[in-house]
Amino acid sequence: MSRSPPPPTHTYTHRQVNQGNMPGVQSTFLAMDTEEGVEVVWNELHFSDKKAFSAHEEKIQTMFEQLALLDHPNIVKLHKYWLDASEARARVVFITEYVSSGSLKQFLKKTKKNHKAMNARAWKRWCTQILSALSFLHACNPPIIHGNLTSDTIFIQHNGLIKIGSVWHRIFSNALPVDLRSPIRAEREEPRNLHFFPPEYGEVADGTAVDIFSFGMCALEMAVLEIQANGDTRVTKEAIARARHSLSDPNMREFILCCLARDPARRPSAHSLLFHRVLFEVHSLKLLAAHCFIQHQYLMPENVVEEKTKSMDLHAVLAEIPRPSRPPLQWRYSEVSCLELDKFLEDVRNGIYPLMNFAAARPLGLPRVLAPPPEEAQKAKTPTPEPFDSETRKVIQMQCNLERSEDKARWHLTLLLVLEDRLHRQLTYDLLPTDSAQDLAAELVHYGFVHEDDRPKLAAFLESTFLKYHGAQP
Repeated sequence: MSRSPPPPTHTYTHRQVNQGNMPGVQSTFLAMDTEEGVEVVWNELHFSDKKAFSAHEEKIQTMFEQLALLDHPNIVKLHKYWLDASEARARVVFITEYVSSGSLKQFLKKTKKNHKAMNARAWKRWCTQILSALSFLHACNPPIIHGNLTSDTIFIQHNGLIKIGSVWHRIFSNALPVDLRSPIRAEREEPRNLHFFPPEYGEVADGTAVDIFSFGMCALEMAVLEIQANGDTRVTKEAIARARHSLSDPNMREFILCCLARDPARRPSAHSLLFHRVLFEVHSLKLLAAHCFIQHQYLMPENVVEEKTKSMDLHAVLAEIPRPSRPPLQWRYSEVSCLELDKFLEDVRNGIYPLMNFAAARPLGLPRVLAPPPEEAQKAKTPTPEPFDSETRKVIQMQCNLERSEDKARWHLTLLLVLEDRLHRQLTYDLLPTDSAQDLAAELVHYGFVHEDDRPKLAAFLESTFLKYHGAQP
């Protein structure tokens, strides 16, 4: 008998809302995590057959545990989940990130209602973010196929950040037996969304090309704001053809048509689409510098931009372009807005300007296989549980202080870590003569205080701190 995870210690207050058209979810609430003070979405999946639910409880738990490992700025984050079979119907409750501005479909309708056209730059930025997420999912081993990508399952943050939701939907519906699938499949094939699915849908096994077709239809809808259905609930082929022909940019039209190819083998991959001439651009030095700054932000104070700008001579020349027989063209620090720079860094940090064009074809930190075959799952089981939970959040900032003990015999280490969800973690330790920076970093990872990926930079940071204090290095 599997043991489902208990409800979280956090307290949630919630009211029912419509967070887009979330297929298969019977109840959706906008909730407040009163511990963290943030809004989240409370989702419920109901199962009437409690006996069948109990039989597959362990598989459901495994799927959600592994879905929680997916971490990408353009994918709606699954925070927590728990299984509840105490009522008349069994249910799965899962808490996801709240995306403040609603679904892409809702946004496009509002834009059209206000008689506005889609900005080409915004269209390119949104396409890049969606493809960034799809490239991440498709690069997993085996590939994670969304299988339900529509303008209802793509969401927009208030700052313009795009996030795709319902990543769990296809994994769940394909992995569960027939007797448990009904609540999952109930809303998948709505007539108004059938045009998002390719011609081969339902006839052959889903592949990554399914998501590319769906993305192409989303890109077309974003470009024209709405694909007219002439009052019919189902979008016709004629309406799609009219929308395609209305595109004035030949590069945009060619980009969308290659995604909508009838032959799935002719559809390009998400990664290769990021190099298409309609999207690809050589990133500015400013953007490359911003990514470099954020990657090494743990080495800097939190208000480093503000402090640096205070000490600058605003009349000093930042850059100069010499011109023959004319005075040089100069750019001074006074022409750089500190507020704009802070906003730009925040946007880069949030994932609005990804560097996916130059990223490797496979993302780092891939999640484990989702829904492995039963025989593999049995092999993976171990009777000895892990002694400590691994930290899944990355460190975005580090501060360290060393002080002599009162007897001057030892050094007292205070380490402040700021995690990506803004949690502050303060650790203290009395250094021993045998301690090294590498050993301390490994120990913090072992006890679940630091993510494994952060171990090298934490060791380097501690090493540099020890060197600053001369004789402090063990």
